[in-house]
Amino acid sequence: RLLLDCIGSLFYHLNLFIMALRIALNCSRPSVLAQSARCFSATSVSAKRLEFMSSAQEAVADIPDGSTLLVGGFGLCGIPENLIAALRDSGAKQLTCVSNNAGVDDFGLGLLLKSRQIKRMISSYVGENAEFERQYISGELEVELTPQGTLAERIRAGGAGVPAFFTPTGYGTVIHQGGAPIKYKGDGSGDIEIPSPPREHRQFNGNDYIMEEGITGDYSLIRAWKADEAGNLMFRKTARNFNAPMARAAKVTIAEVEEIVPVGSLDPDDIHVPSVYVNRVIVAPSLEKRIERLTLSKDDGEREAPAPGTGAYKREMIVRRAAGEFKDGMFVNLGIGMPMLASNFIPDGMNVVLQSENGVLGLGPSPKPGQQDADLINAGKETVTVIPGSSYFGSDESFAMIRGGHIDLTILGAMQVSQFGDLANFMIPGKMVKGMGGAMDLVSAPGSKVVITMEHCAKNGGFKILDNCSLPLTGPHCVDRIITEMAVFDVDSKTGLTLIEHAEGVSVDDIRASTGAPFTVSDNLKPMQFV
Repeated sequence: RLLLDCIGSLFYHLNLFIMALRIALNCSRPSVLAQSARCFSATSVSAKRLEFMSSAQEAVADIPDGSTLLVGGFGLCGIPENLIAALRDSGAKQLTCVSNNAGVDDFGLGLLLKSRQIKRMISSYVGENAEFERQYISGELEVELTPQGTLAERIRAGGAGVPAFFTPTGYGTVIHQGGAPIKYKGDGSGDIEIPSPPREHRQFNGNDYIMEEGITGDYSLIRAWKADEAGNLMFRKTARNFNAPMARAAKVTIAEVEEIVPVGSLDPDDIHVPSVYVNRVIVAPSLEKRIERLTLSKDDGEREAPAPGTGAYKREMIVRRAAGEFKDGMFVNLGIGMPMLASNFIPDGMNVVLQSENGVLGLGPSPKPGQQDADLINAGKETVTVIPGSSYFGSDESFAMIRGGHIDLTILGAMQVSQFGDLANFMIPGKMVKGMGGAMDLVSAPGSKVVITMEHCAKNGGFKILDNCSLPLTGPHCVDRIITEMAVFDVDSKTGLTLIEHAEGVSVDDIRASTGAPFTVSDNLKPMQFV
C-alpha cells in the first residue's frame, strides 16, 4: 500500500510539472500580453482558432468562388465595409450572400452586385438599391426573399445546430405555397425560371406553422465595435443587428472591429459574441459609417402645417388618426414611411414604447443637428435617439419579441387590403419588388393588433381596398383596422368590413364609390377621431 501511495504521489507531481511546463512554453511565445495567466488564455485561443490579420485583403484572400457568405449589417448600419471592399478587389465570384439587404448602389454589398460577383442573394429587403432590383427583375440575379424575422431565426438556428424549425410567419403566402420568383427568365417576359419550393405545413395547438431550415455559411463577414485579444466581441447600439447571429453560424468568422483591447478590458457581462465563434480579426483602417437617411429634429416653431388638399395634408390626417390607436403602456412597432410619422402625435403624458425590428426598444425623437449617430437608426434607416430605459439587442431577439406576441400594436402601410383582412404590401411581380422586410413576422404575431395606414385609392385612381388582393400576400386574414384619409374600417376575417368613422365632408356614398369591396355601416358611425 505504501508503494502504491508513493507511485500515486509521483504521478500527481509529474502531472503538475507537465502543466507548469505547458504554461511556461505558451507564455514564452511572442504575445502582446504580459501576465502569465493572460498569456496562457490568449495564446491557447490564438494558436488553435484566432488570427489577427494585418489587412482586410489578407483576411478574405482565401475565400473561393462559389462560397456562401453571411454578411452582417442592417441597411448601412454595422456593415463590414472594409471586408466587403477587399472581397470586391479579390475577384471572388459566384457568391451566395446572406444579408438582410444589399446596401446601396455604390456602397456595402452594392459594390459586389455592381461587379457581378454575387450569384444569389438571400435577403428580406431590396429597399432603395436600384441595381439590386434591376438585376433581379431582369433575370441576372437569383434572389431568395425571406421574411426578416425568419431570416434571423434561420441564421440563429444554423449556428445553434438546429436543422429546422416551425414558424407562423409566411403561412398562407407564397413563402408557404411556393412559386415565388427566385430567378426570372432573362428574356424580359417576366416569366419565372427558378421558383421557390413550398414549405411543409403543420398545426400545433390548432395554429398553423410552416417549416424553415437553418442557414449556415462558409464565411461570415461582420463588424463589431471592440474585440479583445482573446477574440471576444462587443457591438454598439443598433450596429449589432444581424452581426451577432451571423458570427455564430459560419465555419470561419471574420470580424472587422474599431478597436482591439487587452484581455480583461471587457467585462464578461458585456461580451456579445464569445471568442469560440471568432476566427479572424482585423482593425478597420478607416470607417466611413455612411448614414443612409439622415433625419434631424426641428424646433416646434420650424414645423409648417401642410396645405389642405395636398398629399402631405392627407398623410398627416391619416397618421393623426392612427395615433388614436395608442394606449398608455403599449409596446408598439411602426412600419417605415407613413406609419412612423404617427410617433409625432403620441399624446402628452401617454407612455408608449416604440420597438424597432433592427434591435432597439425605446425609440426617441430624431436627433438634433450634430448629434446624429451612424450606429443608431430605426428600421427605416433613419437616425434616431432613445429614451431613458431603452435597450439594444440583436435581430434574432428582436423578432423573438415580435413572434412571441410581446408587441401590442403594429401599424403598417399597404398596397392592397382585402375585405377579410388579407394584406399585400411588398411586391408587384415582374415590375417592382421592395421585399417583405419584417412585415410578414409582424402580421403573423399572436395577439398583436394590426392597423393599416394608407391613402384610400392608388395614384391612378384604382381601388386599394378590394374583394380579394391581386398581389402576393404579406399575410392572410391579419388586418384588424384600416385608416385612410376618407374613412376608418374595422375588419373581421369572417364578416368583412365595417365602416366606423368618416372624414369631414366625406359621405358614405363617396366612400362606397372609392372602395372596391362591400362594407356595412356601423350603427354608431362617427366623424374621424383625430389626436
